[in-house]
Amino acid sequence: MSLVEGRFGLTGKYGLTAVRGLLLASSLLTVPFIGGCSGGGFHPLYGSALINGSAVNERLAAVDVAPIPGRVGQRIRNELIFQTTGGGSPKPPQYRLDIAIRESVTSMLVAVDGNAGNQIYGIDASYNLVRLSDKKVVASGSSYGRASFDRVSSIFANVEARQDAENRAAETVGEELRTRLLAVLASNNA
Repeated sequence: MSLVEGRFGLTGKYGLTAVRGLLLASSLLTVPFIGGCSGGGFHPLYGSALINGSAVNERLAAVDVAPIPGRVGQRIRNELIFQTTGGGSPKPPQYRLDIAIRESVTSMLVAVDGNAGNQIYGIDASYNLVRLSDKKVVASGSSYGRASFDRVSSIFANVEARQDAENRAAETVGEELRTRLLAVLASNNA
């Protein structure tokens, strides 16, 4: 006896066939409604949808990410370049992304002797997306990334743990900025 038969008391020759027919009919009725969503005000972010005659991924590859000072800034820039081009060559730039970052470290779990057992590394990034044709800022905002790391007695382990936290926070900021860029570039007024 199947789960459907036991749950709904459908046994016998036509019980399971009736349930399958009902499921098929309901799925066929649902498909036109789901398909109609993409034609209205909803657009996919992660597809090859055409916006103003070009794919969103092509428009994303046309974003030039300006250099960001520091090791963490370079990590964010590299992350964004890889995420916007997919590892391929960039398109001729139509937009420039200017990013300014502020780094911070917050001590947590401070012992009586003043040593912190845990720290949280933070990045606060503010950005402007500039259209190069008319030098107009089409989007601006901020993003942040946080990553915690433990502090131990080994200096080398502390340095490695902090760098790992910096890399994780930079990856978070890069992913969030890519999502924001996708949303801006998918709109018709970018």
